[in-house]
Amino acid sequence: MTESGPETPPGPLAGKSAVVTGGSRGIGRAVALRLAREGCAVLFSYRDDAAAAREVVAEIRAAGGRAEAERVDLGVLSDLDRLFAAAEAFGGADILVNNAAVSGASAIADITEAEYDRIMAVNAKAPLFALRWAGNHLRKGGRIVNVSSLNTAVPEPGAAAYSASKAALEQFTRVASREFADRGITVNTVSPGPVETDMLLAANPPEVLEQAAAMTPLGRLGRPADIADVVAFLAGPDARWITGQKLVVAGGLA
Repeated sequence: MTESGPETPPGPLAGKSAVVTGGSRGIGRAVALRLAREGCAVLFSYRDDAAAAREVVAEIRAAGGRAEAERVDLGVLSDLDRLFAAAEAFGGADILVNNAAVSGASAIADITEAEYDRIMAVNAKAPLFALRWAGNHLRKGGRIVNVSSLNTAVPEPGAAAYSASKAALEQFTRVASREFADRGITVNTVSPGPVETDMLLAANPPEVLEQAAAMTPLGRLGRPADIADVVAFLAGPDARWITGQKLVVAGGLA
């Protein structure tokens, strides 16, 4: 008879399923991988980069997890309906992470209606209708985490529409936490400071990023995993008595 070592205990999210928007790169990718490591099955959306989405799915499956990706343009409401249909086919969901976002850099004096509508469609309208779906379909005792931004507390020139869209998302958190409480669903916001993502690196020259890191008491920019770990906490059983709150994850910047 051969002896085997002790089995790895199941993660705290074993048997749970999550829907994550924007899961192919940046913070969303880190969230998808982190939830999967906790034992969660993950369905995530992506917009353009099919190769990156396949890599995330492959990494989760290689580790023994379950994952699917759905191509979705969150600026088109009918596309969001396709994500919900995929979620139902996936077996339903216990967790929703509203992560996907787009940015803009126009000053108020220069912003166009098209830019405003683009930002609001993805950053505010899509999460609101994702919350509507969750309010009707997320299983009892579920978790919702909305990913906002430090821009709501520390506004920057050129970020009026972006900051407003994230402020709307934070208000959705507060209202939904009351509306969904009777089903045991918690709703919280994670508010990241500057995080090394493709979006941040593309929008800022190196000297600006260096200044941002220097301003942070911990002396560095955030990493996607820094945010994903907090999302996983809020999505897990240890956060059962937390709802309607905003957790700032910014290295002490605010």
